[in-house]
Amino acid sequence: MIEKISIIGGGNLGTALALGLIKNGGYKPEDVFVTRRHPERMKKLKEKGINTGNDNLIAVKKSKIIILAVQPTQMEALLTDIKASIPTDAIIVSVVSAYSTADIGAITGEKNTIIRAMPNVAIALGESITCLASNGTGDKDLSKVQSLFNKLGQSLIIDETLMGAATILGASGIAFFLRMIRAVSQGGIQLGFHAEEAQLIASQTAKGAASILIESGNHPEREIDKVTTPRGLTITGLNEMEHNGLSSSLIKGIITSFKEIEKLKK
Repeated sequence: MIEKISIIGGGNLGTALALGLIKNGGYKPEDVFVTRRHPERMKKLKEKGINTGNDNLIAVKKSKIIILAVQPTQMEALLTDIKASIPTDAIIVSVVSAYSTADIGAITGEKNTIIRAMPNVAIALGESITCLASNGTGDKDLSKVQSLFNKLGQSLIIDETLMGAATILGASGIAFFLRMIRAVSQGGIQLGFHAEEAQLIASQTAKGAASILIESGNHPEREIDKVTTPRGLTITGLNEMEHNGLSSSLIKGIITSFKEIEKLKK
């Protein structure tokens, strides 16, 4: 039996979650309620039959799973407002990176299982990686939430201390990889392809590379060795990229983003 689910915060991630739930998660549109201060901005969801509105209390009272997807600056006021309306058997799932399960429990009263989840916007297509951590009050609830997110891609249970790092690798990582695809596309244009052709080749090649690693479980270098030959074209290009700081730049960018998320901790 599908339980009612509410998503408090219909921004980019909240919208992607809702779309993923009805496309791949087994939910009917009428079983999903998404709220936002300005519900008129959720026209896309409403057109698909998903319940939309701006009344958080109504959404929470009807739900067995409550997903919090608001901005960190809105979190404390939101929790204070809805805590009395949260059913005692509801599971609270937060995708707000700056708030720990302890922070949330301190406001809501620790009466519910609290799970932190960090998916990415590819969840709308069923291709997210979602990292999960709980406050340890309900293994059954954590298993239920993991089962849900497994329908929307893949999931991984981690220690909560790594949730900030998971945000950078898994959520911000979408932008990092998109920028790399854009760079490869631009190179393709310079080589003579039209922009649409170059983007298709770059995107499908990136998808293929990721699929190889996911299916094989091999280290990237093992797969790279299979497509590089002595004095070959591929190794020549790779070495030139490394000489210009490809790996170093990526690592530095990831660490810089992580330092910023650490500043947001309460």
